[in-house]
Amino acid sequence: MKQLAGLSALALIIGTSSGCGWIWGDNGYFRDRGSDYLAARETAPMQLPPDVQARRIEPLLPVPASVATRSAEGEFEVPRPQGLQATAQRSDFSLQRSGERRWVVAQRSPAEVWPLARQFFEENGLGISAERPETGELVSTWQTVPAALARHVDKSDAEVSVRLRVEPGVQRNTSEIFLLSNVRPAGSSAEPAWPARSVQPALDGALIERLQSSLSSSVGQGGSVSLLADRSFDAPKRVSLGSDGSGNPLLSLATDFDRAWSAVGRALQDGDVRVDDMNRSLGIYYINLAEGADKPGEEPGFFAGLLGGKADAEDVESRAERYQVRLTTVGDSVQVSVEKDLETVAPADVARRVLEMIQEHLG
Repeated sequence: MKQLAGLSALALIIGTSSGCGWIWGDNGYFRDRGSDYLAARETAPMQLPPDVQARRIEPLLPVPASVATRSAEGEFEVPRPQGLQATAQRSDFSLQRSGERRWVVAQRSPAEVWPLARQFFEENGLGISAERPETGELVSTWQTVPAALARHVDKSDAEVSVRLRVEPGVQRNTSEIFLLSNVRPAGSSAEPAWPARSVQPALDGALIERLQSSLSSSVGQGGSVSLLADRSFDAPKRVSLGSDGSGNPLLSLATDFDRAWSAVGRALQDGDVRVDDMNRSLGIYYINLAEGADKPGEEPGFFAGLLGGKADAEDVESRAERYQVRLTTVGDSVQVSVEKDLETVAPADVARRVLEMIQEHLG
């Protein structure tokens, strides 16, 4: 160990001495290489055989011709690069893909997306044969494939119908938009059943890209909100408050899970119930009955922020009344129950009070 320390000290002395140009000088081992790029030269691009088709690769760091000159000598300080100008803004509508399935995710509520979806049908000459705001569905009439989309269809002599479906997103006030086409022989009067998955992936892909572009451009022009869709989009057809076999209060919603999840979340917000967390895959809202709902965009005042902090957090924790609102799919309906935790049901009076509040604010 002492030998290593001695060698380190010797190296330090040698390195700091004035006669060690072979180490630190212009020709030394540890010389400054900051100006080496001045002598760099571009080489000729690689030549490929004529029968090979490849996309041209542009150089990422080309040597500027105005810098590498024969007259450049001596030291040169490399200027700092200019910062990139971030001009692109995040769109409210983004394309998502899983395998061959593609859809649009909108950072807007279904009520805002609905009139934009109808506008897309009108812009592309798709007549509407069925319009169901309560389920978020638009279905076009049967018609010949537009010339601009004909190359995406397997059969040239075919008619197409398009079904667009708007569903509540995973997060509140977001939507997911799915599009599916159905094809039949031209001149046929048959009404073929809608396929479970796309049978014309190229056509559906082209349509979904057009839809995303149309939605993005429509936002800049200002849009409207469908009050009908806002009021009834995720409202269950039937709501009944009863009890399970053990006598625990139970709320039954005649709808699918997606709309039930959206409707219950909105009811908790409208009922001024604090939602501390949520797990959509488990179908659970984690609520705190001792606190009011979070108001979007609401910030604490100056003195509240100045005097708040750890004491406020401890105070909130001391009076917390935490429960779980669980959604469970049973057949064609969704059952809503209230639990204290994973293994304990909530007291009957608490569960009934929460479920009655949810029932009151549904729809």
